[in-house]
Amino acid sequence: MTDYINQGSKDTRSGFGAGLAELGRTNPNVVALCADLIGSLKMQTFIDENPKRFFQVGIAEANMMGIAAGLTIGGKIPFTGTFANFSTGRVYDQIRQSIAYSNKNVKICASHAGLTLGEDGATHQILEDIGLMKMLPGMTVINTCDFNQTKIATITIAAFEGPVYLRFGRPSVANFTTENLGFEIGKGIKLKNGDDVTIVATGHLVWEALEAAKELESQGINSEVINIHTIKPLDEDIILKSTLKTGCLVSAEEHNYLGGMGESIAGVLAKQNPCPIEFVATQDTFGESGTPSQLMTKYGLDKDAIVKKVLVVKNRV
Repeated sequence: MTDYINQGSKDTRSGFGAGLAELGRTNPNVVALCADLIGSLKMQTFIDENPKRFFQVGIAEANMMGIAAGLTIGGKIPFTGTFANFSTGRVYDQIRQSIAYSNKNVKICASHAGLTLGEDGATHQILEDIGLMKMLPGMTVINTCDFNQTKIATITIAAFEGPVYLRFGRPSVANFTTENLGFEIGKGIKLKNGDDVTIVATGHLVWEALEAAKELESQGINSEVINIHTIKPLDEDIILKSTLKTGCLVSAEEHNYLGGMGESIAGVLAKQNPCPIEFVATQDTFGESGTPSQLMTKYGLDKDAIVKKVLVVKNRV
């Protein structure tokens, strides 16, 4: 097993900001829009270096999506920035009609996703956004795991033709991926080989999955850990090859189990390789105010929760 090391915890939203700044220097067609959250989305460097390519729309997210769709007609590549709740639930009609249905080349970049938004509480902690976005025809959905992966994903989607939903978060989390891992839309990354159980994780749960694998190793369970950064299109091959070997799977995500990555994986397995599966996810509930670590523990989205689900699924094999 590669020993993944935390190179220093960073927030994934700063990875977005770093990637956007790089695009500002290398791609003159990239423009950015924000709904009064420049600091939260880490967009200031892009703005300072490209003031004429930035649009402050204010607290008018639906308007921002319409403007972004229009900018694509002139060949621009718009990156919109606001919280995940306001990037999806608040503006779903505009995204569906003006971006997805029209197949506009808009990059919808959403910070503060999931429970780890923290103290702002349930009204801001969207846990349904992956489900909302993956159901839109033609929408690519990406959920990154750390600073480095978010930066490279931001740069990568600029060269990708079509609407993209890029999901990242607020808190500082382990930064453990390296450039040699690469990033290809629609291709999962095997982080650890194993033959007893498959753990498929996305976003902030990837590091937790690696930590869980270490604990399981001490119990004699050899876990295969897969990082699925692209929820749609889902890398079916990497999942099927792994489960044909291990015979069971645990999915882990900071999202409702209804409509999330785990549900997509279950659909693949039901059709092509039926096997036991357990879900580490929120259980059809809203969130609440608290620190990120408190909430991840309470809602069962941490290393310990993954270990427990692995033990459950192994007993079902």
